[in-house]
Amino acid sequence: MKSNPSHQDDLVALRRIEGQVRGIQKMIQDRKYCIDILNQIYAVKGALASVEEKILDRHFRHCVTAAVKGNSEKQKQEKLDEILRLINQARRV
Repeated sequence: MKSNPSHQDDLVALRRIEGQVRGIQKMIQDRKYCIDILNQIYAVKGALASVEEKILDRHFRHCVTAAVKGNSEKQKQEKLDEILRLINQARRV
């Protein structure tokens, strides 16, 4: 594998999410209605899930595909182990 894929386009979404989190902090400081705060938290979680999905998709299409197409059995096994760890980690969240 020569290089990691670029996730540069995700920075815009992450900056927006960062602003949303600051907005939630302000809502809490301003003692806003609980449901309004929760709705904003759900929006942040959804936005993060979208970024997560895009990065995971790139990982499979670039990193995993390169390892599977390569000649190194060690790299193939490492990628499979990595995917299994990732799935187990996601299940715990």
